[in-house]
Amino acid sequence: MFRLFVVTLTSIGLSAAAFAGDPPAATKLSPAGLAKANAAADKAIAFYRKQQADSGSLAPNDKFEMGITGLAVAGMLKTKRIPTSDPMIAKAMGFLETHVQPSGGIYPKSLDMQANYLTSIALVAFVEANENGKYKKTIDDAVKFVKGFQWSETAAGGAKVGPEDHRYGGFGYGSKARPDLSNTSFAIDALTTAGVPKDDPALQRAITFLRRCQNFTGEGGNDKFSGSKADADGGFGYTPNESMAGKTPEGGLRSYASMTYAGFKSMIHAGLSKDDPRLKAALAWIRKHYTLDENPGMGQAGLFYYFQTFSKALAIAGIEKLEGESGAANPWREQLVDKLVAKQKEDGSWANSDKRWLEDNAALATGYALLALGQATR
Repeated sequence: MFRLFVVTLTSIGLSAAAFAGDPPAATKLSPAGLAKANAAADKAIAFYRKQQADSGSLAPNDKFEMGITGLAVAGMLKTKRIPTSDPMIAKAMGFLETHVQPSGGIYPKSLDMQANYLTSIALVAFVEANENGKYKKTIDDAVKFVKGFQWSETAAGGAKVGPEDHRYGGFGYGSKARPDLSNTSFAIDALTTAGVPKDDPALQRAITFLRRCQNFTGEGGNDKFSGSKADADGGFGYTPNESMAGKTPEGGLRSYASMTYAGFKSMIHAGLSKDDPRLKAALAWIRKHYTLDENPGMGQAGLFYYFQTFSKALAIAGIEKLEGESGAANPWREQLVDKLVAKQKEDGSWANSDKRWLEDNAALATGYALLALGQATR
């Protein structure tokens, strides 16, 4: 049975300013850690450089080459190890531009069922590459497009529903696709990266969906919760009625790490304060299950996706050392860099031996790894 930890946020470096979204002034990595991270990023950039196609694609001939290219560009630029003027980046951005639709979406027409997901990924790349306002119109149009896919009373691309519907406030892959926490997290990342403020109606509506994905019944918690008392552990599942980690022995939805970090950071983006019971409950779950050896609740499945949600969440929360269940303070940036360096292949790529969610695809896993490195070094 889950044992709730009493979390003192200030004792682990979590400040009110951090929850408001203020970025850290400088990296908290040691000089040695930063050197290792930079070397790993340089090797990964070289990997993409070797496989880039004449079209600019960084995952040539892959069904999902546009999405992977957007992910890779965002990851490379976040590490600050390559400028936007680099020919590889310029070609990749040109490739992404060919998929900008009149609607503002950024996706190939053959994958219109994933229009929201792909636009969210590409939007972050366009923001990262937006020197001197070069992509301002593309960004503004994509923001409007993504907002339209939120399940709400005002939905344009998504389904129109009211607050009592369990899907309200969420985002799915595309038109009419049921919302899930992964897509909602990517959409929120994209919107906030593009400068959408936390009090924007879209982010405020998202809180309703986020809390319904959380196994928490305290103040402001999940009003659709159907599990047992033991299941209300503060973690998150995939949707309000589904978890990729399956069910608990009591019949509730099992929490797992990649979605718990995704929900935690998304709530911060939406403006929840450090004292909010929902955030405290999520952080207690995170402390109890802290590890980089696996994606807790899922084993090795989705490991690199987990690394990027893990790093985004702890960075935005302003946490530098996270006290785990044993009481030991974990310097997560150093530990993450060490783990990624140990897993990097000779050609500079990363890939997961577990094929679930396509993480055996080196172009995809390397994009996730670079996003994680970018957070660890900033």
